[in-house]
Amino acid sequence: MTDAEKEEILSRLFALIESRKGGDPKTSYTAQLLTEGVKKIAAKLGEETIETIDAAVKGKRAELVHESADLLYHLLVLLAAREVKVTDVFEELRRREGLSGIEEKKERKN
Repeated sequence: MTDAEKEEILSRLFALIESRKGGDPKTSYTAQLLTEGVKKIAAKLGEETIETIDAAVKGKRAELVHESADLLYHLLVLLAAREVKVTDVFEELRRREGLSGIEEKKERKN
């Protein structure tokens, strides 16, 4: 899978999430999360983060893949709830490309 295809998957998922805004929370989990608000979405993101970490620490590859997908999904829902476009995140990652983590942290402090 190419980088463009990977980005496209996240972009399509994000578009689907955004399309669920104002949707029926009885028929869409995404609409339900968006209706419940940022605090609920953030709590789910935290839960998925812990489950992802747990799977990684235990060395459970299949579970790590599954939980990572859940983590990415809930992160995208949180972004949508706060009106942050996934392309904004892509641009920030592109900006950091080729920059060491140490240098990037120094830039943030300035």
